[in-house]
Amino acid sequence: QVQLVESGGGLVQAGGSLRLSCVASGSFFSITDMGWYRQAPGKQREEVATITSGGSTIYADSVKGRFIISRENAKNTVYLQMNSLKPEDTAVYYCNAGAKVRVWQSRRDYWGQGAQVTVSS
Repeated sequence: QVQLVESGGGLVQAGGSLRLSCVASGSFFSITDMGWYRQAPGKQREEVATITSGGSTIYADSVKGRFIISRENAKNTVYLQMNSLKPEDTAVYYCNAGAKVRVWQSRRDYWGQGAQVTVSS
């Protein structure tokens, strides 16, 4: 139905930058909000940033001023530009999308497989 594929993770030194991308594909009627979550070892998954189809954004306090979320609706793609990275940003980052597979169906959440981001001190 909806497949999400992330790319762009990796290893970076503190203060560096990385850009994550996530492409949604499959058969669906519409995608509403798209976003990024992360999960560090031993911690719960937390929301990092979300963007609506209209471009409104929400950020976690811990990343405000450092991360920028954007999307290209025509390409069903969402990006996360991560700047001034800190060791505490180390986590697996998951792409999330809300989608309606058929016009009469309710919105459902879909998840990518995750991309490892490691920030060394």
